[in-house]
Parts: sequence; structure tokens; C-alpha cells
Amino acid sequence: MTSSDALPETTPRAHHLGWALLALAMGGFAIGTTEFMTMGLLSQIADGIDESIPTTGHIITAYAAGVVVGAPLLVALAARLPRRGLAVALVLALGVGNALTALASSYAPVMLARFVAGLPHGAYFGVASLIAASLVVPERRGRAVSSVMLGLSVATVAGVPASTWLGQGLGWRSAYWVVLAVSALAALLIVAFVPATPGNPRATVRQELSALACPHVLIAAATGMIGFGGVFAMYSYVAPLVTDEAGAPERAVPLFLLSFGVGSVVGTWAAGRMADWDVWRSVVIGFAVSVVTLLLVVPLAGSAWALGGLVFVVGLLGSLLAINLQIRLMQEAGDAEMLGAALNHSALNVANGLGAWLGSIVIAAGQGYRAPSLVGAGLALGGLLIFVAGTRQSR
Repeated sequence: MTSSDALPETTPRAHHLGWALLALAMGGFAIGTTEFMTMGLLSQIADGIDESIPTTGHIITAYAAGVVVGAPLLVALAARLPRRGLAVALVLALGVGNALTALASSYAPVMLARFVAGLPHGAYFGVASLIAASLVVPERRGRAVSSVMLGLSVATVAGVPASTWLGQGLGWRSAYWVVLAVSALAALLIVAFVPATPGNPRATVRQELSALACPHVLIAAATGMIGFGGVFAMYSYVAPLVTDEAGAPERAVPLFLLSFGVGSVVGTWAAGRMADWDVWRSVVIGFAVSVVTLLLVVPLAGSAWALGGLVFVVGLLGSLLAINLQIRLMQEAGDAEMLGAALNHSALNVANGLGAWLGSIVIAAGQGYRAPSLVGAGLALGGLLIFVAGTRQSR
């Protein structure tokens, strides 16, 4: 089979492929902005709803819970639907969730709104990754999937710092209204540039969910659930870490978010190439370096310059791990590739919620804002051990 034979009939011409991937990445940009800007605006949200920072941190967990529930459920129910239309519906649903967040007036409604906003997250990345992979030859699938995920990384560079500045200046609700506008733009771009892609007419809910019975799928998912929690244990509380531990002013917080975002973009670029090289080794390297980096936060957080560098590395490693774990799940899920890709985001958002929750516990216990990074190092080590032990036989 030649490379041209390997392409599906719906593959766009080369000069349209870039626009199709950009359109899908725009949806990832909206998701990345809404997910991570909450961390940067945590203090403002806490003041706005009259709650403490540790308690308000639970809205991060609520969003993560929405992803965990929505990813496998929505993918299993919608596997037969045309994939382009499904992607459009999911990104618009994300916009609705952000509008509800902006309209919420107190702690409980904000919690519910963040849960709703999280529902389409994993399912969108599942269908978008599958569409992107179908547009290229097999040996470039890693780079195609990383192109979609690049939208999430660019969000941490541009969307999150910008929305944090906006939220600090005009009120935190304004940032969520902007995400609604970005979601609508993404939907328009997908309709305009992504080729029509049929769903699987033979798919059933039972068939899709059967992938959850595969031991290698469960191992990959468990790796993300535990190991990726290390990133969020540290990053969920990056704002008070910057102001209380590094002694930087509040206006400097967006610069640290920018550092994380630049690291994420670099990590996304590297992840696609490393995935096309060796997914297994990429995951092992990513977790091993994560353990060391998170441990270094504890002694070095007092220096703003050192903390900025560590935040950059954490962002890089987060993207490297997220993309390679996603491709691993797509490989192991067999015919349920879309569920595998979506399940990765369920796993990562269990990690999101777990990291934020464990971080709030050590902070509430009076251990300070450096302590969550120590917890994070333990979680990253746990993920590494699960992955190596669970995949040794297949290797």
C-alpha cells in the first residue's frame, strides 16, 4: 500500500490539512483556556463567592469530575454520529458551560457550572484526535494528534495569561464570557475546514465500553490518573505559590502562567515526534524527570527565577505525558479508538481532581504552598511504577 492509498477518501488536499488541524486545535484552545485559567483566577473567584482558597479549589475538582463522567459516556452514546458534527456540538456545549459559570452567583452554582463545562472536554479531544489521525498516513499520527493538542498548549501561553489579566482587571466572570466566544469561533472553523467524517454505523454502547475490560487500557488509564496528579498538585496552587512563597506581586502571576504555557507548547512539539519514535520510552522519561522537577520545587520555590524555570519544565512534561498517554490508549483500545482517546482525558482529570484535592489537604493542614509539590512528586513516582510494572510483559 502506498502513502496515498493509506489516506481516507475524506482527506483534504495538503493545503487544506493545515486549516483542518487548526480548526480542531481551536477547540482545544477553548478547552485549555477554561480549564487552566481557573487556577490563575482562584483568588479572585474565592473573593467573589466569599469562600476560602482551599474550598474554592474544589471547583477545579468539579470540572475534572465533569470530564471523567462525560468522556466515556458521551463517546459511547455518540460513536455512530458523524464525527465533524459531533465535534461541533461538543465545542458549543463547552461554551454553554462557560456561560453558566459566568452567570453563577455563589459556590454551589459555580461548582455545578464547572461540572457542566467539563462534560464535553474529553469527548471533544477523543473525536478531534481521531479525525486528525484519519487525515494523515499512519507514521505521522503522533504529530497529527499533537497538532490538535497544541491548541490546549497555546491556550496556556496566550489564553490563560490573557484571561487571567482580563479577570483581574474586569472581574473573573469576564474571562468565562471570552471562552464562550472562542468556542463559537472554533465551531465555525470546524464547519468550514474539517472534512465530513462519518461515524461508525456498527458501533454500540456495549462495544465501545468493552475497551474498558482490556488490561492494557486500564493500566494506561491508571497511569494517567495517578501519575499526572503530580502536575496538578503543584499547578493548581501556582498563584499562591508565586505570591506567598516566591514573594512576587499578584500582577506577576500571569507571567508564571505564561512560563507554564511556553513549556506546554515546547512539550507538545516534542511529544508528537517522541511518540512517533517510542511511546513507552517517552512516558517513562516524562515521569522520571517529573519526579525530580517537583522535588526541586520544595527547596527552590523561594526564588522567583528558579520557580519560573521549574514551572516551565512542569508545563513541558505535562504535555509530553498527556499526548503520549493518549496515543498509548488509542493503540490499546482497538476498534474503540475514540473512547481510548477520550478516556485519557478522563484519567488526566481524575489526576486533576486528585492533585488539587491532596494539595488542599496539605495546605489546610498548615504545611504551606510548597507541600503540594512534594505530594506531586509522590504521585508522579506512583504513575511511573504503575506504568513500568503494568507494561513490562507487553514490552
